[in-house]
Amino acid sequence: MSTVGFLGLGAMGSAMAGRLIDAGRDVILWNRSASAVEPLLARGGSAAGSAAEALSADVAICMLADDRAVDAVIDDANLAATRGRTLVMTASISPDLSAALAQRVADAGGTYVAAPVLGRPAAAAAGKLNIMTAGPAAAVDAVVPLLDILGVRVWRLSERAAVAHAVKAAVNYNIIHAMQAIGESVAMTERWGVDPELFTTLLSQTLFGGVVYTGYGSIIATGAYDPPGFHIALGRKDLELAAAVAAAVDVHPPTLAVLVRVFDTALADPELADLDWSAIAEVTRRDLPLAPEHS
Repeated sequence: MSTVGFLGLGAMGSAMAGRLIDAGRDVILWNRSASAVEPLLARGGSAAGSAAEALSADVAICMLADDRAVDAVIDDANLAATRGRTLVMTASISPDLSAALAQRVADAGGTYVAAPVLGRPAAAAAGKLNIMTAGPAAAVDAVVPLLDILGVRVWRLSERAAVAHAVKAAVNYNIIHAMQAIGESVAMTERWGVDPELFTTLLSQTLFGGVVYTGYGSIIATGAYDPPGFHIALGRKDLELAAAVAAAVDVHPPTLAVLVRVFDTALADPELADLDWSAIAEVTRRDLPLAPEHS
């Protein structure tokens, strides 16, 4: 059986790695903070002594937080470990970095597959992610058996790695709009005396079905923002990714600047900054003054 290296054991990475271990895969774990590895060792995983060791597995899956973290870990020295191996990038990174990694891994003699995921940690643990892939068809084919353990569907988007990460940024941009719309409409209706749980149920059971309105509608209605499934700071990062994706193809989203101000306002508020990203709804519900627009 092939080995699987897993780099990045935050909430999402731990859930994904645990899913692979429980499916009987031989998973070699690495995280910058070694304490995150411990709970998965008891489930049957093994610890890598270094990032390079995890990358030298037959297939390495990366779920680090952002471009900076990925660049720091998958540097020139560690890239040598990908020779003859496959690197699967499930993290939400910029299309530019994804394209650069595809080239750098190829130059090192390895294969790169972009495979960002949609879903919260609970979905990852249950194998219910949606996974957007891009890369050489044969390379995607080779890792589909692993991805099928993690997700309900593998979406094949392009042979250009960057496309998958552009699509992930665009999807998250839609999620952000939905959360902001829910927050605004809840603020309106609850001041008219309507129970926010009743209102968000009305939304999700009539015109706005699906996991975003059902899941985030409930979180916003009840204010259950802690523990966070996805931090506000990561959502702010995703707005930067969406801006870059749009700018690359000369699209100018008129709502982007306002959403940036909403996120900046939430991050500046000590009561909100460390909560789930859906807590941006509280900016409107609490009538907080928006952060200044960037010049």
